[in-house]
Amino acid sequence: MDAGTDDRFLTWLPGPMWRGLAGLILATTAAAQPPADTLPASVTKATIAEGKKIFGGIGLCLACHGTDAKGGLGPDLTDAKWLHGSGTFLEIVALVKSGTDLANSKTGQIMPPMGGASLSDEQLRAVSAYVWTVSRKPAK
Repeated sequence: MDAGTDDRFLTWLPGPMWRGLAGLILATTAAAQPPADTLPASVTKATIAEGKKIFGGIGLCLACHGTDAKGGLGPDLTDAKWLHGSGTFLEIVALVKSGTDLANSKTGQIMPPMGGASLSDEQLRAVSAYVWTVSRKPAK
């Protein structure tokens, strides 16, 4: 079935034009999004440095993930193995924000939303950027 003829609200637009317009919209949307395994352009080295401070301080992350993020009660964040998702920046932000309950935990441990801390959106993104970077450091 031709997508251009099935969309009743676009019947005035010929099929080839509709497909071209749809392709342009998809290409523009894809170009506006960073690749899944990169940080957004707005994340700077300063953001990551701030995230490291939050991880070791008010974020309470070190209580479960250790001062070096290699784990303890919580999982190791320095390896490439992700228990929830594939480790994209947006997945990390969502996981840190919402935490994980016992029913969805892969380790049998819970993670409270934002680790039990009270973080602003900016702080949440900073600590998530730091976690993203420590999981991608090259082997020495």
